This record gives sequence, C-alpha cells and structure tokens, in this order.
Amino acid sequence: MNYACITGADRGLGLELTRQLLRAGYAVFAGKYISDWDELGELQAEYPRTLFQISLDVGSDESVQSAAAEIRSRTDKLEMIINNAAILGNDRQQSILDDELDIDDMLRTFNVTGLGSLRVTNALIEPLLHGNGKLIVNISSEAGSVSQSWRTNFYGYCMAKTALNMHSTITYNRIKELGGHVLNLHPGWMQGRLGGKLNTSADLTPEYSAEKLMEIIGRYRTYQTNQPAFLDYLGRKLPW
Repeated sequence: MNYACITGADRGLGLELTRQLLRAGYAVFAGKYISDWDELGELQAEYPRTLFQISLDVGSDESVQSAAAEIRSRTDKLEMIINNAAILGNDRQQSILDDELDIDDMLRTFNVTGLGSLRVTNALIEPLLHGNGKLIVNISSEAGSVSQSWRTNFYGYCMAKTALNMHSTITYNRIKELGGHVLNLHPGWMQGRLGGKLNTSADLTPEYSAEKLMEIIGRYRTYQTNQPAFLDYLGRKLPW
C-alpha cells in the first residue's frame, strides 16, 4: 500500500486532492481541522479502508506531533506529503500608507501558512525518506514571488508564501542527496474558502485545479534540478 499525507483536507483544494489520491490508489492520511464540516466524512464513506482522518492543526507543534505519531503507528513509509493547509489572514485590505497594520494577525497567518508546512515536513521526514516516492508538494502561490510582486496589501499572506518557498529550497538542498524531491505548486485563482467565504468570482474550481496539479505530481521526477520546481497548475515555471 502506498501512503500519502495531506493537510487542510476538509474542503476546497485539499478535499479534491484527497479524492484524486484515493482514486489513484493511495491510502491517505487527511488532516482535518474544521470540526463542523463533514465533506471529508462523506468521502470516507466511499473509501472506508484507505482514507484516515487525522486531527491536524498545522499551526500547533503539539497537534502536528500528535498527528505524526498516529501516522507512524500505521506505517513506517510515506510516498508523499502534500502541504496544503493555509489561511489568508484579515490584513488584505490594509495598506502601509493608509492603515494601522494588524501585526498580530500577520503573525497568525505566518505561523500557519509559512511555518505549518515546515512543521509537518519535519515531523514526517523520516517515514517520507523511507518511502519510494520521497516527494514533498508544497501548495504555494504566485503571491510568494518576490520578482513579480505587484500587490499593495496582503502583507501576511504574501510574506508567508515567500517563506514557504524558501523553506522548500532549504529542505530540498538537504534531501536531494537522499533521493528526495520538492514541488512548489500554484493552484491558480480558485473558487475556495481561503478567506472564510466562498470566492465565487475566481476563475478555477477546486476540482479542476486538483486534477491539473495531480498531472504535474504524476511526472514529478522530470523536474529534478538544482532547485525545487516552482510551477503553476498548467506546469508553467513561475519566477522566484
């Protein structure tokens, strides 16, 4: 049995990636954070033997360690980790020229969106490197690109995604000599609930983005270079 772990699997992109992994034959450890949202439970009814819901708050060291212990109690090998969990934060309308910035909110966003993936990767790196795939997929964003930054707000989210990109690079520098791989993938402007409410004006559905990302994941070994691949959902290279 090939095992994968994904964070932020309750809904949106995380839920659809979980569905795609299950259809591809993986057994999936799906990180659940939202207690009153049960789409993941409905999916488990379809895959009772291969979907394992685990309570997981990537912003908490204790929660991540507890989830990792539960995973290790079931398997000593993971083929891939998909770090999907993120929050947008509430600072998206704040401009440095016009508003008093909410630094505490930015720190919360940075803790989850920037450091959450590092917590999970660190907690599960041993079983990952014991697997054959040795693949880390970090769901990043064009918002993390420094060279093509155009926004005048969204400080917390943009800086957090830039930090995620850096941790991806540092992690890859360490694990590539052990056969490890890292992909940074931008899912596009998607109809998700990253800001709390459903964004119905976005171009892409979670189902479509998940399908395209899975196509890239399926050929991940072709992206082995001196840096992690930073790609959008169509496989186009993004600037750091």
